[in-house]
Amino acid sequence: MKINLPAIKAIYKFEMARWGRTALQSIVSPVIATSLYFVVFGAAIGSRITEIDGIAYGAFIVPGLMMLLLLTQSVANASFGIYFPRFTGTIYELLSAPISPFEIVVGYVGAAATKSILLGLVILATAWLFVPLEIAHPWWMVGFLVLTAVTFSLLGFVIGLWADGFEQLQLVPLLIITPLTFLGGTFYSINVLPPFWQTVSLFNPVVYLVSGFRWSFFENADVSVGISLAMTLLFLAVCLGAVWWIFKTGYRLKS
Repeated sequence: MKINLPAIKAIYKFEMARWGRTALQSIVSPVIATSLYFVVFGAAIGSRITEIDGIAYGAFIVPGLMMLLLLTQSVANASFGIYFPRFTGTIYELLSAPISPFEIVVGYVGAAATKSILLGLVILATAWLFVPLEIAHPWWMVGFLVLTAVTFSLLGFVIGLWADGFEQLQLVPLLIITPLTFLGGTFYSINVLPPFWQTVSLFNPVVYLVSGFRWSFFENADVSVGISLAMTLLFLAVCLGAVWWIFKTGYRLKS
């Protein structure tokens, strides 16, 4: 199968240009949010919890903060990117063009993942201003960063195709993604929880993402890094399957 690279490039450049028009707002907002998290959690809570598993609390929360903003931004960027053409009706021009579903997904998801990865790196640079950091496995860190960004951009793509309005577009990120992230060990280790709640936490998929990502920084994890990687790949496969089914059946694409 010959891949239409100009089509992918056109979609990618269009989405990146749209983001570029609000880049200052898109970058400044996460930086301010990250700084506030460090002020509130690092100063207020960090004065009482000096370290977790031998890691300074301010440094311990950095991978969780990156995951919190990476997950929400990936979903938001991808969902709005594909929903807006549906809202304006221009998606029918896209579907009638000589572009395959694969090329459409690569263009939109690739752009959304790129935005999220750039924001993740900005957050990491901001964190370095507050706490000293050493990344034990930088390549694993980059791998988890890219894999998570792509996976949740695919999830956002699915949400953007499913949503009937802007209210539904915000429903999953606000009521599901953000709460699961806060309860997924972003600001704490699940090992500090009572045994019952530790078991409950293992049903939260975000736990595996945060744990694997934190391991790449400190070689410290709540669950095995192999299990974290396997669960992330499983979630990626589920999202790919959902996208394949949508294009195969025309769900929300054909009226």
